[in-house]
Amino acid sequence: MTALVLDRIGLLVTNDPELGEARDAALVIEDGRVAAVEPAGAAGDERLDAAGRCVIPGFVDSHTHLVFAGERGAEFAARMAGAPYEAGGIRETVRATRAAGEGELRGLAAARRREALRAGITTLEIKSGYALEVEGERRLCRLAGELTDEVTFLGAHVVPEEYARRPEDYVELVCGEMLAACAPHARWIDVFCERGAFDAEQSRAVLEAGRRAGLGLRVHAGQLGPGPGVALAVELGAASADHCTHLSTSDVDALAGSETVATLLPATDFCTRQPYPDARRLLDAGVTVAIATNCNPGSSYTTSMAFCIALAVREMRMTATEAVRAATLGGARALRREDVGHLAPGARADALILDAPDPGHFVYRPGVPLIAATIAAGELAWAA
Repeated sequence: MTALVLDRIGLLVTNDPELGEARDAALVIEDGRVAAVEPAGAAGDERLDAAGRCVIPGFVDSHTHLVFAGERGAEFAARMAGAPYEAGGIRETVRATRAAGEGELRGLAAARRREALRAGITTLEIKSGYALEVEGERRLCRLAGELTDEVTFLGAHVVPEEYARRPEDYVELVCGEMLAACAPHARWIDVFCERGAFDAEQSRAVLEAGRRAGLGLRVHAGQLGPGPGVALAVELGAASADHCTHLSTSDVDALAGSETVATLLPATDFCTRQPYPDARRLLDAGVTVAIATNCNPGSSYTTSMAFCIALAVREMRMTATEAVRAATLGGARALRREDVGHLAPGARADALILDAPDPGHFVYRPGVPLIAATIAAGELAWAA
């Protein structure tokens, strides 16, 4: 078996409680997995020189919407001028995505996936939700599956225009024919439990139907204001409650006593001028926190996890160590993955070489491209 040695690592961040951080280290990789962490100079068949730089686990982005057509730059400009963010803007992307051909959608999504790889994202989740019709949602789930194993069916994104006067009929469609079409292509089901989207009763119906179909649960919760999303996510055992901008004390207590991860999306709050979640409050309560990009055309058109980390430290009271951990191991936990987000023996060999001595430089040097190389499953996937 051929061994690749990522050698001369100045600082290796493993996210493993036993290994911790190692200096002057080597990462030994066999068959796409981490075989060992050893001192620099370890023996191997092939060698990749980190040249004294920092190495961390690949980013795990547990919340994206990569498959779409069109853009909403004018909406963003209006928000920067003071207009409020509203969930209904999603319908603009629905119109563009429905009109796009399959080849166009495939090419756009693949380009965004390559961009994310350059940004150090080695594992990512992709949601549907920009067709809101049976065949369109099936197409989006299928195209997402060409890019990741972590596909989420999000037919319950908003109520489409043609169902505006009969939302219950749309919920019935999502729970029935649309779910049946999309479940074979998905691992997860999600619902936007929010004013302007779906209420608690409708969200429960969607999630319970998804669970009966064998899908794991995720919930958009507490983005635009206080609501029932977090409580519902915890009650039903969802893997993740995402956004969590507006949380009550009972929401925090519920998350702390559960296995549901609070996935925070700081670039969204930046792009919508919403308040930022108080990550410090969650962490101090013992909640598992993830950070994700929420890449989408309306409220967070970015694949930069480094930008999200800088925002989390500046605006959400996290330390740099906590933010990087949330963007790696936290994301893995939000996807209930044991094989990514860390660099212990047996883990998938997803690693980033940074043009920096430590991960704190994501915050210290915001906006500077610090990813020198991305290694995915033991292969050099991108290098500057």
